[in-house]
Amino acid sequence: MDKLTVALIAALLAACSTTPNYDAKFGDAVREARLKMTLNPDAGKNAEATDGMDGKSAKEAVTRYQGTFKAPPPVTNVINIGGTISGGGK
Repeated sequence: MDKLTVALIAALLAACSTTPNYDAKFGDAVREARLKMTLNPDAGKNAEATDGMDGKSAKEAVTRYQGTFKAPPPVTNVINIGGTISGGGK
């Protein structure tokens, strides 16, 4: 083998040795962000009713929310910087 091949193989093997360091912390950022966004981690253990919407109001809110996906949103006129404005007068 020539020196270039040996150097290339050595570089590739050296790069593989750092992978376990990355794998050990894989997903830590996501788990930390989820924990920071959770107000009360033990909320599922509490069987008491919560303050807020009654069932009828909550159902109506969910129905309206789901209805927003039935039709596409209306097209709005956007002015592009550096482009032309259509429909304008003199």
